[in-house]
Amino acid sequence: MYLEDKDGRRYLDFTSGIGVTSTGHCHPKVVQAIQRQAAELIHGQYTTVLHPRLIELTERLGAHLPAGLDSLFFANSGSEAIEAAVRLARHATGRANIVVFHGAFHGRTVGAASLTSSRPIYTAGLQPLMAGVVVAPFPYAYRYGWDEEQATAFCLRELDHLLASVVAADDVAAFIIEPLLGEGGYVPTSLAFLAGLRQRCDQHGILLIIDEVQTGVGRTGRFWGHEHARIRPDALVIAKGLASGMPLSALAAPAELMSKARPGSQGGTYGGNAVACAAALATLDVIAKEELVARSANLGDHLLVKLRQLTHGSEVIGDVRGLGLMVGVELADDNGALASAVQREAVARGLLLLTCGTHGQVIRWIPPLVVTEDELDMGVELFGEALDAAQAGSATKRSSVISRTA
Repeated sequence: MYLEDKDGRRYLDFTSGIGVTSTGHCHPKVVQAIQRQAAELIHGQYTTVLHPRLIELTERLGAHLPAGLDSLFFANSGSEAIEAAVRLARHATGRANIVVFHGAFHGRTVGAASLTSSRPIYTAGLQPLMAGVVVAPFPYAYRYGWDEEQATAFCLRELDHLLASVVAADDVAAFIIEPLLGEGGYVPTSLAFLAGLRQRCDQHGILLIIDEVQTGVGRTGRFWGHEHARIRPDALVIAKGLASGMPLSALAAPAELMSKARPGSQGGTYGGNAVACAAALATLDVIAKEELVARSANLGDHLLVKLRQLTHGSEVIGDVRGLGLMVGVELADDNGALASAVQREAVARGLLLLTCGTHGQVIRWIPPLVVTEDELDMGVELFGEALDAAQAGSATKRSSVISRTA
């Protein structure tokens, strides 16, 4: 749970390398698996050498995949896997357009960045981007000032209007959505909205691609984030928590769908690297043995309760939300200045946190799944101190400005 700097100071890490080190830093079983594999085979490119770890991982991961998703393509990063998903969707359907949703983050490569709308910094200065991308509203209830039901109904109506006015449904290859917005603000996608997307995909022959890069492998208290909604994806994008810090991602889809990709269109030199696959196998072992999925669900509930108690009656806390150990605290100061100050004050107290949201106004909580209840409580206590200090600092600055102006 801890990182140590060059001076020996320890920091409670509630960032997990942006959701990557779910088994904690240097879990002994993962380290041993990496060491063993590095002494046996570091790299065997999978179109030339079908190494045992790749076969084992395909079988093991396949046991966790939704019914019907029986084929895997391995890459290195979430962006690469998203690019592969878009390529597959266009080839398989013969359609060009992709519908994404406000606040989404799908990566920084040109195609993946074209699908991203969480912040303009990911696309500024890069135009023209990939054509054929249409952005639809996302049911961000807090932002709209509505309850979840109202926001969901509005966004589904707007999606239908978009399909009637902007892009024809039979020209759409896929909808791509995160079960819980990541960079966009840690907002759970309402279950009714996901169900509504599935219904429209079935109606119009559109593929539903679920981006589980940040939500997958136990992070939300289910093995996959979309399982909360009990929907069936047509394809699944996996990365981050899969290999405890080694670069590995995957695209899962039915073999029939995968077979529609043009020969040679998917590939890569390092995808399915032997050492990364060994780390992923060890990660799956740890997740199973230490029951980290159930742990994420239980401790996530505990974290939500503690944060809501801490922020009850606070004028600066707008919303506390999340699934499992993926929780966002949105500050009412929507320019991000207070959140940045809280983050700095937390670091000064030995707690590492990240911000997200369009304006950087959300504090995100994404600790390793091996976190203990005591460590969560410690983190919440340090966060409370950081919040108080940041507010005091802001008040001092305002007083100074008023004094100078006077």
